[in-house]
Amino acid sequence: MKTCLKAALPLTLAAFMLAGCSGGDPASKEEAEATDNEAGHAAAEGDIAVTPKQIRTAGIELIHAIRGGAGMLTMPATIEGDPQATQVVSAAIGGRVVSLTRNLGQSIGRGQTLAVIESREAASLNAEIEAAHARLTLAEASLRREQRLFDERVSPEQDLIAARTTASEARIALRLAQQQAAAAGGRGGALNRIAIAAPLSGQIISRNVTLGQTVAADAELFRIADLSRVAVTVALSPADAGKVKPGSGIEVVAGDRKSVARVDFVSPVLDQATRLATVIAIVDNRAGQWRVGEPVTASIRLDGAASTAGSVLIPESAVQTVEGRPMVFVRTDHGFRATAVTLGAPSGDNVVVTFGLKGGEQLAGTNSFTLKAELGKGETEHGH
Repeated sequence: MKTCLKAALPLTLAAFMLAGCSGGDPASKEEAEATDNEAGHAAAEGDIAVTPKQIRTAGIELIHAIRGGAGMLTMPATIEGDPQATQVVSAAIGGRVVSLTRNLGQSIGRGQTLAVIESREAASLNAEIEAAHARLTLAEASLRREQRLFDERVSPEQDLIAARTTASEARIALRLAQQQAAAAGGRGGALNRIAIAAPLSGQIISRNVTLGQTVAADAELFRIADLSRVAVTVALSPADAGKVKPGSGIEVVAGDRKSVARVDFVSPVLDQATRLATVIAIVDNRAGQWRVGEPVTASIRLDGAASTAGSVLIPESAVQTVEGRPMVFVRTDHGFRATAVTLGAPSGDNVVVTFGLKGGEQLAGTNSFTLKAELGKGETEHGH
């Protein structure tokens, strides 16, 4: 039985580029040899032909080279919820949670019930409302009777005035009882229950309570965020923060995803722990491509800087060493092209490219070593 040479290389793309091996079919053998010759010729020129499906199968991550240099300030950043569209939902009274209507990631509309709490305090609040209703009903009935008697000249005016005062006080007492219950969350259907309502429409991004749990007053139960907009937060040194102004352009990149926005806020106060200044930009997220807590790379255009970029920033995972030279694999219409680069100083998990890339190119990131293996294999076959 014949074996397939490429099938013995599971870590290279050759394992994905050949579906099977032919036993004795001359036509199939000729086609395989032709494919090998073409692959070797492409590899000799630095080109590797692969399909999108083969890229996914090999687990190759696609990333973008980020323009940097004198005109750009490129730093790691974090996606957070928009501070103006994120709200903590807490329990105004303590008690036992008897109902939960939403879980993490689910959507909810403003005013809809998130949870129901059962407690003695809730019973007292609701009982006070019931008592206030009863007192108001009695006071209004007395007022109607005194008004009728006064009209018939049976009762004196001071009795009518007293009845009016009692009815007014009963209305005020009812409103107060209702407001106290509303501040605690509102009615929950039973006399001893309070419903906790959503203060805004959005998604549940945090849930700190389970069914049957006893919670204290003011304990955080949920956190809701409207994720149609998210915030990207960058921590800058005082010197770098001085170069950034509200309205400066910012580009947010993670893998093959990219968004463009403008700086909304540059903190005039340094963080006491890190001694860094916080810069915030609001990013349109209606497509749902960004997740809260996600690490990203942010490039901020500096005021008065030239539009041409000096250097380029890429993840270290995109760099492979071929024959002693650093190389990256640039995405092409038919696969990738091996491109020699000159590297500068590292920056965290990234590295600066001073020559070889213009910025904006799509590259192979994680698992790019499979392309290096395929490139070396192609050059070896071409040499024969």
